[in-house]
Amino acid sequence: MIQAIGLTSLSRRNTPPAVADLSFEVREGEVTGMLGPGGSGKSTALRLLLGMQPGRGVTLVDGRPLHELARPTDEIGAVLGDVPGHPRRSARGHLRMLCSAYGLPLSRADEVLELVGLDAVAEERLATHSLAMDRRLGVAVALLSHPRALILDDPVHELLPREAAWVHELARRHAAEGGAVLLAGRDAGALARTSDRVLVLDGGHLVADEVAARFARSRLRPCVAVRSPYAQRLAELLGDEGVEVVSASGSRIAVYGTTSAAVGETAYRNGILLHELADTSADRLDRRDRWRDDAAEQGQAAVPRQRSEVRRPRRVGRRPGPVRPVRYEVRRAFGVRTPWPTVFAALACSVLATVLLARTGVAHTSALRALSGWAPELPLPASAIGAGLLGALSYGQEFRYPALAAGHGPEPRSLRLLVAKLVVGAVAAVALTAVATAVDVGVLGLLVARGRVPDPSAHPVALAGSAALAVGCCWAGVLAAAVFRTTALGLSAVLAVPLLAVPAVRALLGGPQLKELGDAGEALWSVVCGVSQGGGGGVGRALRIAGQPLFLGLALLLAVLVVAFAASALRGRRQERRSTGVSAGGSAPLPGDEG
Repeated sequence: MIQAIGLTSLSRRNTPPAVADLSFEVREGEVTGMLGPGGSGKSTALRLLLGMQPGRGVTLVDGRPLHELARPTDEIGAVLGDVPGHPRRSARGHLRMLCSAYGLPLSRADEVLELVGLDAVAEERLATHSLAMDRRLGVAVALLSHPRALILDDPVHELLPREAAWVHELARRHAAEGGAVLLAGRDAGALARTSDRVLVLDGGHLVADEVAARFARSRLRPCVAVRSPYAQRLAELLGDEGVEVVSASGSRIAVYGTTSAAVGETAYRNGILLHELADTSADRLDRRDRWRDDAAEQGQAAVPRQRSEVRRPRRVGRRPGPVRPVRYEVRRAFGVRTPWPTVFAALACSVLATVLLARTGVAHTSALRALSGWAPELPLPASAIGAGLLGALSYGQEFRYPALAAGHGPEPRSLRLLVAKLVVGAVAAVALTAVATAVDVGVLGLLVARGRVPDPSAHPVALAGSAALAVGCCWAGVLAAAVFRTTALGLSAVLAVPLLAVPAVRALLGGPQLKELGDAGEALWSVVCGVSQGGGGGVGRALRIAGQPLFLGLALLLAVLVVAFAASALRGRRQERRSTGVSAGGSAPLPGDEG
């Protein structure tokens, strides 16, 4: 089902690549084990296989390149490290969010939770999960789209034996149902028992590719694992008895050619304290040259033929955005408690600003300031600042907790995802403005005389201006967080409107030019509609509000952020094409291939 041909990672600072010319197959109905110690290149090989880091080589799924698949998650599910989910999100909420991204029914989340045994703790937050629970949730995410293949990167590392046995059983069950499994690990005995074939990596090279049964017979030997503070003394005593002893560390030894009972009797006779005594099997060869020497003795080619003709650069393809982006964004944004403190804080600050306005006098305050609770001491209305923070969180949290494509990180340049964030953010900003206006009017009614409280229905232009200001701030937060990849800089861009953009507009245009701009807009409207200047009513007032330095500064900032976002998208695609080396006319030569 999956063919990896010539996978080679990029070398850095004149160091050899972590993976070099690696080729293997993962077949349907089989578990393929990838064995190697830490630093042997297993994780790098899997990331190259999945297109998660640049390099050379080709990954074929049923004969088709991986990057040409419309929905790779429907073909391959992967567990690479911990689940990158928001710590305050529940397991069910996390999976339902991904169901919206993958276009799956929400009931699929409950199915995989039951499959991995997390249905009883589905509402617990991810921050409370143990290591075993986190690995089970990672498997649930990998199985969400009914993939035909599973790729598991050392999923049993640091797990208890019971949890490790569950992972191996799941791999066998998935293969028995016709799927393909690539299981990476460090325990040679466990991989030999679970896998149908075993691949051995050392220094980024494939040094063995054998059937698991043959691997177990030829590469593994039974031994006795011993751990004791007096391990070296015990090793000397056993060596005097003609037993082969290999020191694993200062307190650990491996004893070959005897039984645990015999080792225990020797330790008992000599008064040696034992902390561990267990029958196990150990890989008798842990260096690449010894693998090759052993293969030569058996007349096998342990190292496959080098495929020097495979020189095509590996493409790290762009990942598609969510299938249902609006549903995904709603569940991502409001599936945690973070937005609600922001909303309540914005409302509280708006009430305090309204109280300040009531004390200084509402009669001399514009309807826009009175209805939005915009005290002169504040650079922006509290509702606009809150909307800007909600917008900044939309991409800021996604960069911090990249759950959309585990291992890849989020896709900030997906146009559908950006539009969904802008739409959801605009709706949230308008709703926040409406609630803040209602609260502010109610507070004003309690603090000042009834006749001095502005009637919202009599000031639609002021209401529209307040809502437009909140939406603009929200969009500025979204775009700035997408460009700068952090919530803090997204909110800083919103605050830069009154602090930087407004002074810049005033310096460029000045007071008389701003007044002329408003008059010109009103005059243009009168010509278009055939009404006298000054008779445009609300439209004229709206044009004058739009000509204010704050709105012009916000429009200027949005234009700059849109250009920056487009530039980052073009730069990303150019880097992608450079990494692939593929132009419109064909394949570009690799460095060193010219001439």
